[in-house]
Amino acid sequence: MTFSRITGVGGYLPEKVLTNHELEAMVDTSDQWIRARTGIAKRHIALEGETTCDLALPAAQQAIEAAGIDKHDIDLIVLATTTADQIFPSTACLLQQRLDIHGCPAFDVQAVCTGFVYAMGVVDNFIRAGSSKCALVVGAETFSRIIDWNDRDTSVLFGDGAGALVLQASDEPGIISTHLHADGAYANLLHVPQGVSKGYDLVQEGGAYVEMKGNEVFKMAVRTLGRIVDETLEANQLEKSDIDWLIPHQANIRIIQATARKLNMSMDQVVVTVDEHGNTSAASVPLALDTAIRDGRIKRGEILLMEAFGGGFTWGSVLIKY
Repeated sequence: MTFSRITGVGGYLPEKVLTNHELEAMVDTSDQWIRARTGIAKRHIALEGETTCDLALPAAQQAIEAAGIDKHDIDLIVLATTTADQIFPSTACLLQQRLDIHGCPAFDVQAVCTGFVYAMGVVDNFIRAGSSKCALVVGAETFSRIIDWNDRDTSVLFGDGAGALVLQASDEPGIISTHLHADGAYANLLHVPQGVSKGYDLVQEGGAYVEMKGNEVFKMAVRTLGRIVDETLEANQLEKSDIDWLIPHQANIRIIQATARKLNMSMDQVVVTVDEHGNTSAASVPLALDTAIRDGRIKRGEILLMEAFGGGFTWGSVLIKY
C-alpha cells in the first residue's frame, strides 16, 4: 500500500510586524482586549508590492531543502490561497515558474482557512492513486489586502505568511486519513461579498473586504471542530489518548483551547503560534507544523491531528503518522 509521507517542511513570515499596541492607534481596541479575546500579540504584514507568491517561494524552498530532494523531483504542486496574485494564472503556476520547475500539474485550492487541509487531502489522493510520487503542498496568504483596517472585529485577527511541505510516496504510514466538508448555507457569516462577477467595481476601487459575524462564527467553529475530531477518531478506531499532537488552524486561542478540551489534551500537546502571527488563513496550519518540527517538539512516529475551519463554511482534518 502506498502512503503520503511528510519529508520536509518550511515556513515564511514577512518582515513587517504590526503589534497590538500599533493597532491601538488605528482602531478602538487595546492590547489587553486583543490578547484576552484572541491570544494574538502581533501579526506580520506583507510590504507594498510583496505578493502571495513572494511569501510562498521561501517557504517552498525551505521544504524542498529539508526533504533533501532535487526540485525537479517534484511532480505536483498544489497551493492553497484565498489571496491569489492574479485572477489567472494560478499562484501555483507562478510559484512553479519561480522555482524553475516545468511540466508537472500545478493548481490552486480555495477553501479559505481550511485550504491547506483541503490541499493535503487532494495530494494524498494523487499519491495513493499513483499519479504523483513527490508533491509540494503550500498554504500562502496576503490576507491583509482584504482587511478593512478600520474594522475592529477583523483587523485584529489576520496576518500574512506562508507554509509548505513535501509529501512523498512511501511504503511507511504517513497520512492515515483526511476528512473534508463544506456547507454553503452559512456563507454570509464569513465572506468577502465582492468578486469578479459580483461587485467588481468595489474590487477595482480597493473596497472588497472580509465581513464576519464573529459570535456566530465562533460558536459554529467550536461545534464543528468538535465533530470533526469525533469523526476522525471513529474512522480510524482510535482513542483520544492516541493523539500525540494537535496542530490546529491558528484563528483564536479560545477555539484552540475548546478543541483541546474535546480531546482531553493538555495545551502542552497543542502547537500554538497564533500569538506570533495571528490568523494567516491557509498558511496557519503549515506554519504551526513547521515551527513544531523545527524546534524538535514533534518527532518521527508520533500521531498528529491537523484541523481547520474557514469561510464557506469549510472544515476538515488530516490524521498523520509523522
